Amino acid sequence: MTSIRNILRQPIASAWLALTLLTAGAAQAAPSAAAEREIQQLVQALGRSGCQFERNGSWYDSAQAQEHLQKKLAYLRKRDLADTAELFIERGASQSSLSGKPYHVRCGKGPAMTAASWLQARLVQLRAAARATPPSP
Repeated sequence: MTSIRNILRQPIASAWLALTLLTAGAAQAAPSAAAEREIQQLVQALGRSGCQFERNGSWYDSAQAQEHLQKKLAYLRKRDLADTAELFIERGASQSSLSGKPYHVRCGKGPAMTAASWLQARLVQLRAAARATPPSP
């Protein structure tokens, strides 16, 4: 009798676990203020950089790049998919959601690098600057 109860409990436990995992992804918390600030700083940094931004084989200026990433950010926010700067880079700013091709950034006469690498390096700089700046009273 005990073995029958254990067998009957397994599907229920499995269903409960699956339901818990599914709802956990849907009930994500909103990004923290610090994460929102970092994401906006990254998008603005690209917009002010004067660098060129390549997506799907075409190069765009930094203002157009900023506009494009703002649209991707809005899309991710509606779906609670960018609650950290790292997730924003990974899910919205690294590659085309249409073609899957990576985005690239080229500054001046330097070589092009992946947008993910450029944004991650900028994020490291932003965080280092934030640590070096004393909080205002």
